[in-house]
Amino acid sequence: MTKFDKAKQILLAGFCINLCMGILYAWSVFKQALVLDMGWSDADASMPYSVAVITFALSLLVAGVLQDKMGPRKILILGTVLVGSGMIISSFATSPLLLLITFGLMTGAGIGFGYACLAPSAMKWFHPSKKGLVNGLIAAGFGLAAVYLAPLTSLLIDSFGISTSFLILGVAILLITVPLASTITNPPAGYQPPVPANYKAKASKPVDIQWRAMLKTPQFYSLWIMFALASSAGLMVIGNITLIASQQANITEAAFLVVVLSIFNSGGRVAAGILADKIGGLRTLTIAFIMQGINMALFASFDSSFTLMVGAALAGVGYGTLLAVFPTLTAEFYGLKNYGANFGVLYTAWGVSGFIGSAITAIAMGTTGNYTLAYTICAVMLAVNVLLSVVTKPVDAEALEKKLANA
Repeated sequence: MTKFDKAKQILLAGFCINLCMGILYAWSVFKQALVLDMGWSDADASMPYSVAVITFALSLLVAGVLQDKMGPRKILILGTVLVGSGMIISSFATSPLLLLITFGLMTGAGIGFGYACLAPSAMKWFHPSKKGLVNGLIAAGFGLAAVYLAPLTSLLIDSFGISTSFLILGVAILLITVPLASTITNPPAGYQPPVPANYKAKASKPVDIQWRAMLKTPQFYSLWIMFALASSAGLMVIGNITLIASQQANITEAAFLVVVLSIFNSGGRVAAGILADKIGGLRTLTIAFIMQGINMALFASFDSSFTLMVGAALAGVGYGTLLAVFPTLTAEFYGLKNYGANFGVLYTAWGVSGFIGSAITAIAMGTTGNYTLAYTICAVMLAVNVLLSVVTKPVDAEALEKKLANA
C-alpha cells in the first residue's frame, strides 16, 4: 500500500467512524420513547442529551491536547470504546440519573475523544491545499449520521423496545468503530504528502503556534465569536424545525425537514471545504454568513412545505459550513502540530452556542409566542459575523514570534 493509499484509507475510516458517532443526532427518537413509553418528563428525557453535548465539547479540548502528545490511535480507540460501552450500559438505565451518567457522560466523552482525533490525523496525510476538503469529508460523516440513524433507531425501538435498542446500537458501534480506529495513525516523520497537479507553491514559513500563544492573537477571538454566533443561529433552527413547521405552516409530520437539514448540513460541509481550498476560509465564511443572514431575515415568512424545505436546506448548508471551515482556519492560522489543542479551545464556542440558541428561543417564545424575534436576533448576529469575517486577517506567524520573543 502506498502512502497516498494510506491517506485515502484514513480519510474513509474517519468518515465511517463519524457516521457511527453521530448517534448524538438520534437522541430525539430516544427522547420520544422515554417520554411516551417510559413516562419520563420532557426535562428528564432532555437532560442526557444536554449533558452529552457539554461533555462532548469539554472532552474534545482534553482529547485534542492528548492526541497532540500521544498520537491519535490510543485516544481514538478509547473514544470509540466509551461511545459503544456508554450505549450498552444505557440499556440497563431505569432512571434519569443513570442515563445521564451512561449516555450523557460516557457516550458524550467518547464522541469528543473520537472527534478530536480524526481531522488532525487525516490532514497530516494530505497536502495542505486539501485541508478544507479533508475537514469537510470528515465532518460530513458526523452530519450525515442523522439521515440513517434516526429512522434506524425508530425501527429498533418499535421492534425491540428502547433498552434493547441501546444495546444493539452499542454493540454495533463497538464492532465497527474500534477496528477502524486501530488503523488511524499519524504519518511517519519526514513524510511529504503528494503535491496536487498544477499546484502553485506559496513561499511561507511553516506555522507552529501553541494554544497559549493563540490566545494572544486577536484572530482567535474573532474566530471564536463568529463560531459561537453562527452556530447559535444554526442550532436554533435545527433544534426547533419541527415545532416551527407546526406553528408557521400547520405541518404536524415534519420529519422530512429533519432529513433535509441533515443532508444539506453534510453536503454543506463538503462543499464549503472545497470552496475554502479555492477562495480561502474567511471568504467562504463571508458568503455563508450573508446567505444565512438573509435566510433568517425571511424565515418568518416560510409558511409552506416548499418554503420551509428551502429554509431548512439553507440553514443546513450554513451550519455545515462552520464545521468544515473553522477547523481549516485553525490549521491554517496556527499550524497542524498543536491543532488538537488549538481547535479544542476554539470548539468551546460551539459548546456555548447551544446555550445561546436555547436562550434566544426561550426569549422569543416567552415574549411573543412565536419565533419571529428569534429569527431577527439571529439575523443581527450573522450581520455582525459578516463584518468580522471581512476585517479578520490571517495570522502573521513571523510577527507573532517576534512579539512573543520580546515579551
